[in-house]
Amino acid sequence: MKFSEISHFSHPQHKLRFEYSEFPFKCDGCNEVGIGSRYKCSICDYDLHLHCAIPSPSISHPFYTKCSFQFLSRPPGDTPRYCNACEKDVSGFVYHCRSCGFDLHPCCAKLPMVLDDGETKLYLYRKVSSACHRCGRKGRSWSYRSSCKKYNLHVACVREMLVESWYEIYRGSNKGRRLETRIPRLKNTLQSSHRRSKGKVRKCCEIAGLAVQFVISAVLGDPTVLIAGIVGSLMSLG
Repeated sequence: MKFSEISHFSHPQHKLRFEYSEFPFKCDGCNEVGIGSRYKCSICDYDLHLHCAIPSPSISHPFYTKCSFQFLSRPPGDTPRYCNACEKDVSGFVYHCRSCGFDLHPCCAKLPMVLDDGETKLYLYRKVSSACHRCGRKGRSWSYRSSCKKYNLHVACVREMLVESWYEIYRGSNKGRRLETRIPRLKNTLQSSHRRSKGKVRKCCEIAGLAVQFVISAVLGDPTVLIAGIVGSLMSLG
């Protein structure tokens, strides 16, 4: 549910207004990057993902059927914690299971189980046996895999690409350039075997490559975002 204006416990001095951003922002709740829909205080430059602005007090997740995740404004305890979905540090808002000790970033906790670009589907898996087309490794974080099972992308790798591009996006000389030139590029994502593949498998991988924009948008907190003009810069299908 979306409201045009909300009050939030993390920023009681001003109300936050709903707006849509075509440029990346840093969420002041979970401290992760975002894009698309957000709640913002223009006076203080304070931003929240939708999932952080209007969290569920508790959630369950199909990957952890015995867990009950509670929303917390900060990680429990004094030891460093990491997200079980993307394996990145947790430093702000988090969903935490007290019985198991698992943690999920709010956006990771709400990642769609299926992403559909209209022609093919990408399914979210806790673990896959195939290698990621970004890092070439197996069994890392949660992954999105194409329906042909030949295309796989770690959620962790998407986060890494965003971190790698953080300086350029926010402080680099390209700050004023259009969005499509500033979204992280997927380098060396297609294995040679996929470049040589033919027929349905080849077509499936090409379509899945186009759908990477949905994965990026989902990890950034708004899976409904269509990042116009970036498909060509995301991947080389050569």
